[in-house]
Amino acid sequence: MGENQPAQRREAAARPVEAGVTTGSLARRLGVSPTTLRSWDRRYGVGPAVRSDGRHRRWTPQDVAMLEEMCRLTSAGVPPAQAARTAQEGVGRNRPGPELPGGGDRPGGHRSQAAGALPLGDVRQECRGLARAAVRLDAPTVGDQLASLVARYGVVLAWDEVMVPTLHAVGRKWESSGDRYVEVEHLLSWHISRALHRATEPVAPEGTRAAAGPVVLACVPGEQHSLALEALHAGLVELGLPTRMFGAAVPTEALTAAVRRLGPKAVLLWAQTRSTADLPLARHVADTRWGVKGARGHPAVLLGGPGWAGRPVRGMLRPPGLRDALGTLSALYDPPVPVTRS
Repeated sequence: MGENQPAQRREAAARPVEAGVTTGSLARRLGVSPTTLRSWDRRYGVGPAVRSDGRHRRWTPQDVAMLEEMCRLTSAGVPPAQAARTAQEGVGRNRPGPELPGGGDRPGGHRSQAAGALPLGDVRQECRGLARAAVRLDAPTVGDQLASLVARYGVVLAWDEVMVPTLHAVGRKWESSGDRYVEVEHLLSWHISRALHRATEPVAPEGTRAAAGPVVLACVPGEQHSLALEALHAGLVELGLPTRMFGAAVPTEALTAAVRRLGPKAVLLWAQTRSTADLPLARHVADTRWGVKGARGHPAVLLGGPGWAGRPVRGMLRPPGLRDALGTLSALYDPPVPVTRS
């Protein structure tokens, strides 16, 4: 037994191809399916530079670097054929791959499935790039794409047409995959929150509107889901409207104290679930008064989130989305700030 070990080691060293990464392992690392890797190989020639016996593919570090670059490029919206050529050139490979009939990528033609088959449906191309990066747990790319989206399109469009659809797709994948992709949802949510926080640097002074009182944003007690409220906060800042964000699970006493101290123009209460939607609290906030006798004020109260669905309250508005909430709140100020449509 012992005498054969050196010979076995020499034999193993003589098989460098076998030391590569398997297709399944590489697919998990990149966040794509093995079928996608085989499709890319057939279409664009980005398969292993060296193959073993024709049945088992082994991917060398150079192959892996090439595919990581291709994933990064497709996440940024580069067509797959162009991304493949660039990635091959980056690692010194010029082996041309098969082309689509008619040559290259065509509008409405092949669409990469690198997003781990997330159920995205008919969405903007930016959703697909963001989903691919999130499934790969590629935090730098996720962060860069979100920052670029907000800078290019503004908070409302970035939230409504890219962030929310991608979050919903990850959530649906999680629900249908036996708790897989939980880490993807957490990473994506954290980076969306970070991008929204970065967008809250005032782009316009509050000016005379501040004297009319700010908009208070708060999750009801027990409600920990605050991401949509963060989007509303960023949107209000973008419009130059005064706002005070209190975040998740604000205790009743603290909320009441804040309302009395700030004299807000409006209070929006967020409830993600019916179990946290507290109608007595909403009425209590609406009845809260401040100021001297004869000139006492009280806030307009808006109910945000699916937790309030089917529970109408007289005198309280329930805007269905971010753009509607911004329009309603803006109209409370003089002059109102238009919510532009990108």
